[in-house]
Amino acid sequence: MNAEQVGSAAADAAGAAAVAGVAGHGAAAPGVQGAAVAEALAAVHALFEAASAAEYLGESVSVAGHSLRTAACAAAAGAGPALVAAALLHDVGHALDHDSAAALARGDDIRHEVTGSAWLARWFGPEVTEPVRLHVEAKRYLCAVDPEYYGVLSPNSRRTLEMQGGPFEGAELAAFAASPFAEDAAALRRWDDSGKDPSATIPPLAAYDDLLAGLARG
Repeated sequence: MNAEQVGSAAADAAGAAAVAGVAGHGAAAPGVQGAAVAEALAAVHALFEAASAAEYLGESVSVAGHSLRTAACAAAAGAGPALVAAALLHDVGHALDHDSAAALARGDDIRHEVTGSAWLARWFGPEVTEPVRLHVEAKRYLCAVDPEYYGVLSPNSRRTLEMQGGPFEGAELAAFAASPFAEDAAALRRWDDSGKDPSATIPPLAAYDDLLAGLARG
């Protein structure tokens, strides 16, 4: 991880302790690290390393830095292990698609939430992948049901909202609200919006290894 992703030693220690407290509720049994778990951790670390310098659609943090900040918001809010993992991994689709920034400039929606959730499904269950898949729809939902939510969005998030179809209406709104993961996706979306502060101090990716290992499956 680069300097952007590592805060002061005291803040990192506090953040890592908070993450460890969440991870303790989902960690695998001691000594159990199957091939799938090792593969998942290696893949996530490699992707974050590549994304540590990747532009995040004109925001003031990198893709990896934003993801770590979003996870820190989830952990601070007391979210469970699966939802913290979803917050950490919600934008892997941007890291996988090196055309993200160019696509934004063209006005194209690359559907990073679909790409990312499909990639994560190799190792994680729907309690992780579904909030990831739905976090863009959650933005459209929140814009429809919360009059103040649009004002929270960054300029780039407002631009992509239009590319993604704008606020939900009618059947789409009802369908999202009926999803069993709608509440988790909406919470993730709010942390997503809060995870763009370049001054925030955050624990490194390694602080989440036990949490991810406890959720990964063969």
